[in-house]
Amino acid sequence: MSIRRRLSAISKPNGIAEAAGTTGPAQRLRQQRWTPAGSAGHPGAGLDAVPIAAPDVLSPPPPPLVVTPAMACDPDTDMPTLWLIAREHPHLRKWLIANPKADAALLEYVSQAGGPGVRDAFGILFGETTSGKATG
Repeated sequence: MSIRRRLSAISKPNGIAEAAGTTGPAQRLRQQRWTPAGSAGHPGAGLDAVPIAAPDVLSPPPPPLVVTPAMACDPDTDMPTLWLIAREHPHLRKWLIANPKADAALLEYVSQAGGPGVRDAFGILFGETTSGKATG
């Protein structure tokens, strides 16, 4: 659709736009807006404004994920979250090594990316002490 057609469709009065099968931004906004009952005198609330049912009301997004060492070690944590921790939280990479759900690709990435305590964590995983001697 060309810009000229879009502008002419937007600038049509609501009755003409509805007859043409298109609704303008103002009409769409009016349809999406929630108007509380008894606010007919409120500026901006038209006489034809009808409250939208509660399921259609937009809700805020979920709070951001707060990653912790417990989340990095938990085998119930999903793989995309483990990869997020590996990529964006280097201070928690050592805890990913203790997660039994961590696969070879994730452990290889953690090994190559490094981070605080990663070498020691791999040493513990492979049964080495910090002095380099094997235990057992």
